[in-house]
Amino acid sequence: MIIPRVPVQHRRLLPEPRLSGPTPWVIAILMMLTLLAAGAGVGLARAAEAIGEAIAGRVTVQIVTPGPAARAEQAAELERSAAREPYVRAARQVGQDELLATLGQWLGSAGGDDPVLRSLPLPALVDIDLAAGDRARQLAQLKALVDEIAPGARVIPHAEWLGPVARLIRSLAWIAGGLVLLMILASGAVVVMTARAALGTHYATIEMLHLIGATDRQIARLFQRRIAIDTAYGIALGTAVAAALLLLVGWQWSRVTAGLAATASLGTGGWALLLALPLLAIALAALTARQTLLAALKKIL
Repeated sequence: MIIPRVPVQHRRLLPEPRLSGPTPWVIAILMMLTLLAAGAGVGLARAAEAIGEAIAGRVTVQIVTPGPAARAEQAAELERSAAREPYVRAARQVGQDELLATLGQWLGSAGGDDPVLRSLPLPALVDIDLAAGDRARQLAQLKALVDEIAPGARVIPHAEWLGPVARLIRSLAWIAGGLVLLMILASGAVVVMTARAALGTHYATIEMLHLIGATDRQIARLFQRRIAIDTAYGIALGTAVAAALLLLVGWQWSRVTAGLAATASLGTGGWALLLALPLLAIALAALTARQTLLAALKKIL
């Protein structure tokens, strides 16, 4: 007598539907926010660095001597004398046309062709870049030179008015970095709660596996794989959304060609960091899940 074979229905220990629970969606949201905060932090840090480099050692001398001819003569003499000093890297007199064009942009007269602007008693400006060294001593020497050539002229270090802006931007970059760390910790907490919930849901199955000789590491590996897959789906979804938003913002930002905003960009290193964060998040989630599962399984025994 031949006994017919009854097909066996294989059922997995853990359910397989993707994106079925809340974990992938929560991880996706946290990953998106993490990447956006990281992108903002990198952009702000690069902007602060660019501003710091731009204002380091940059000084503008404002000559307000009465008479356009006298101002122009003193500016030319200061440019020649400063260029010969060892503590000066470069000296450049700002032309009146350049100054009028800058004022015209602010006052609504393109190119500075407004006769009213040309009638204004504008000061003569000389931009001076100091060489590397003791800034306080260099400024003292420069002020002595300016007093000798153009008495009454003002020496304005750019760090006096742009320094606070750079410090503010740097502080915002640190805040963005702190938000990244907090969201990484929040993602880890989600993984921990997911692992404990999975153990609680399958408590009876775990006891049965223990009875047939399964070790904690074998059981943990089974749950770890499921949690890692869910987490990877969430990270991939959050990364895709964040990448689309960053590319959109970057495209709009590329149209800003002037001012402090133009100094903010991610750069090659920034994009590499953003690409590495999802991979690091997957590895961290798997490690967190494994350690949580092993610690919880020891308590079950």
